[in-house]
Amino acid sequence: MKLFRHGPSGDEKPGLVDASGGLRDLSGIVRDIAGPALAPDSLARLRALDPETLPKLPPDVRLGPCVGGTRNVVAIGLNFADHAAETGSPIPAEPIIFNKAPSSLCGPNDTVIIPKGSHSTDWEVELAVVIGRRASYVHANEALSYVAGACICNDVSEREWQMNRGPTWTKGKSAPTFGPLGPWLVTLDEIPDLKNLAMSLDVNGERRQTGSTATMIFDVPQLVAYTSHFMLLEPGDVITTGTPPGVGLGMKPPRYLKAGDEMVLRIDRLGEQRQKVIAFDDWTAKVSAGEPTD
Repeated sequence: MKLFRHGPSGDEKPGLVDASGGLRDLSGIVRDIAGPALAPDSLARLRALDPETLPKLPPDVRLGPCVGGTRNVVAIGLNFADHAAETGSPIPAEPIIFNKAPSSLCGPNDTVIIPKGSHSTDWEVELAVVIGRRASYVHANEALSYVAGACICNDVSEREWQMNRGPTWTKGKSAPTFGPLGPWLVTLDEIPDLKNLAMSLDVNGERRQTGSTATMIFDVPQLVAYTSHFMLLEPGDVITTGTPPGVGLGMKPPRYLKAGDEMVLRIDRLGEQRQKVIAFDDWTAKVSAGEPTD
């Protein structure tokens, strides 16, 4: 089952993808793809629906982040062996955990804003998982039962702020629009093997990242279990699990995003994201003029 959220930013409604790829409105069934709607029994009820009975949506409707009510975005650093190698970093003995501000989340095709004063905004295609029920001190062998589904995340990063502005990474990861999420929240019954998903990211039609979840150092069950030993995970929380090689930071010389660039991200079974990049000053000018910014 593929779930999504649609409509204006901050006022999204729930939706479901039908068997032919059409978009259907779920707002008459559940309030949002959030909280209780992510529980296993609620997902089972949604799965039992006949999508043909749900209102159709236009194919060009804006998609919001595929989960709502997120209170915690946990990110994992250097979790792909080949990415750690390209950055010259040792393989971590334990998962590296940092946070992205929930306010960084945006729709999968929303414009990505280069923050004011940024000169090193980078891209990262990542597999993210969404928590479906409260998780605390869970074991890896039961961890997937706490996961509502998976999606694509672009862990957009400002490298100067991440690496050179103090010992925490959060400040380089949390600007508005630094967390495109979606297009779909795909339930695990549609993903036979989380450990073997092809991943890619293009900038302006040029392949920058090619990888697979097969090179993850810590897999999804390990990450959910590990994280749950340090914090309480609630329904709607997101864990984004690291990126394969090909980030701008790892290039020689480094290459970063600039205004006018377009990113396309893909992960097997999870769909595609497409974002245009805009400079902060250009974005504020559009807002002041009342022009569309998505």
